[in-house]
Amino acid sequence: MTYKEIIENAKDNMGFCKACIVCNGKVCKNSIPGPGAKGVGDVAIRNYDKWQNIRLNMDTICENKEISTEFDFLGKKFKYPIFSGPIGAVEKHYGDKYTEEEYNNIMLKACNDSGILAFTGDGVNSNIMIEATKQIKKQNGMGIPTVKPWSINVIEEKLKLVKDSNAFAFAMDIDAAGLPFLKNLTPKAGSKTVEELREIKQISNLPFIIKGIMTAKGALKAIEANADAIVVSNHGGRVLDQTPATAEVLPEIVEAVDSFYGGKKNRKIKILVDGGIRTGADILKALAIGADGVLIARTFVIALYGGGYDGVVSFANQLGSELEDAMSMCGVHSLADIDKSIVRIL
Repeated sequence: MTYKEIIENAKDNMGFCKACIVCNGKVCKNSIPGPGAKGVGDVAIRNYDKWQNIRLNMDTICENKEISTEFDFLGKKFKYPIFSGPIGAVEKHYGDKYTEEEYNNIMLKACNDSGILAFTGDGVNSNIMIEATKQIKKQNGMGIPTVKPWSINVIEEKLKLVKDSNAFAFAMDIDAAGLPFLKNLTPKAGSKTVEELREIKQISNLPFIIKGIMTAKGALKAIEANADAIVVSNHGGRVLDQTPATAEVLPEIVEAVDSFYGGKKNRKIKILVDGGIRTGADILKALAIGADGVLIARTFVIALYGGGYDGVVSFANQLGSELEDAMSMCGVHSLADIDKSIVRIL
């Protein structure tokens, strides 16, 4: 199944999402519900565009050998440094073809069978986290549940579900503090202090991923909070207009983290990035700038709605094949070989 076939199948199944050939944020823009934004929606467009301003330096005068994309993340090994991003309330945002249970069951299994991993979502409806963690448990804990920045009492209840799922790690999308449905909750939900984040990790007793880092200062706060990984993310450009793209801030975040640890080789925290990444070439650009791996959400959703299990497997394999090809053409044969010399930022 090709991605073009997936898109054609998805067009009539996805509600607000138009399953565009190029998923660049221009059509959905500020549509809510759906994959748009609460403002004018310029950041999702900028996320995509800024990866296109980074070019790869081709070098084929090198040894002709096999490409290895094996990726070690928090003690687990994966075929590719790729994750499907967390999506919650799929019926509301992407159409009623799939329930939460069906969506998570397909996405988690297809990603695991493809040698990658899926993050799962959360939402006001408690069933979203219940179904996500139930499906993670079916996959022997191979999935990363993502908890919204609720009040501490609600977080404690969500973490009980996380622990019961046997998930090997969990995430908090701290950038979701800007979502309208969180702002007026009682008790109050939203931003968290370093101390609160440290307490959340201690309660969980699990590796902790903080998603929503957009500054070097924020990355250092995450380190102070004892995070095991961060995701450079502006929530797909959905929560605040006029922010920079993730591709723009990734270099300074990598520099700050590596400076803190005395060099990349000593880095004790994983750096992931999302936002507008659509191809294997884009993935290589992110790795060259210093990320350890990437999250991709919207196009994985399209793959599932357009092809179910087979669509997700096909898309994951396509991304992996594109990454391998780009690495080969740039003269690098393993993730350890990748560095800034293979990219040119325009």
